[in-house]
Amino acid sequence: MGWPDDGGSVRSSIAAGGFYASSPTRLAADVDDLLASAPTTAASAGRPSGGAVRGIVTPHAGYVYSGPIAATAYAAASVTGWRPARIVILGPSHFEPLCGLAMPSHLSWRTPLGDVAIDADARRILVDAGVALDDWAHRSEHSIEVQLPFVQRCFPGVPVLPVAVGWGDPVRGADLVAQVLTADTLLVVSTDLSHYHDAQTARALDTRTAAAVEAQDLASLQPEDACGVEALRVGIAWARRHGWQIRLLDLRNSADTAGDPDRVVGYGAFVITMGA
Repeated sequence: MGWPDDGGSVRSSIAAGGFYASSPTRLAADVDDLLASAPTTAASAGRPSGGAVRGIVTPHAGYVYSGPIAATAYAAASVTGWRPARIVILGPSHFEPLCGLAMPSHLSWRTPLGDVAIDADARRILVDAGVALDDWAHRSEHSIEVQLPFVQRCFPGVPVLPVAVGWGDPVRGADLVAQVLTADTLLVVSTDLSHYHDAQTARALDTRTAAAVEAQDLASLQPEDACGVEALRVGIAWARRHGWQIRLLDLRNSADTAGDPDRVVGYGAFVITMGA
């Protein structure tokens, strides 16, 4: 167990210079510009009349491709000025096979904007519940790391708990993470949608997937619908057990932002709220 990095205590960035800028100044400006350009639907979703925000679903590609959609989700979570005590981030393990949930052992994760503390108390709760510490699942994984600059700009100083989600029972996964998803905690689910179809096909597929997410229809969500489908299922199962609502805020693909229309990746931003 464990992947040595800076003595094992700090997990260095593997996404800087690729998924987002390596310059702190440029990265901060990029994220701030994306948040400032977020659609007005994000602001309305985060207002009290829309129900208190408990979680968001957001993509994890390079910022030039999915950044505008991710910003929509983060704008909805941060518009009221609420500051969570912690943020639990669920994401897939793209490169390592994984069954169940896995957390890193590091004390913090680094981005060009600085170090983000790992919530040791929350991690201890899940370790006691049987969730594994497995740095290997996180060592080359970008899906959680690309969320951190948005977290740092929207919720500076708030600790996070990265949780890689592999194959398994989503209800069981929801039962586990619910132990740390207290009322002062924000859930972030990191997932892209369809992959490598033409833009028209992707829009049709992603529209169907978005409808299943809003309907909280776990059975309709298949691996080809979203690369983070297991994390998405856990988030939906958690919302469903409380009777909370999931609303679509933004649905685009890489052809709408910066990509080739013949081979696109789909992106969705959703908000989980306590009320209608």
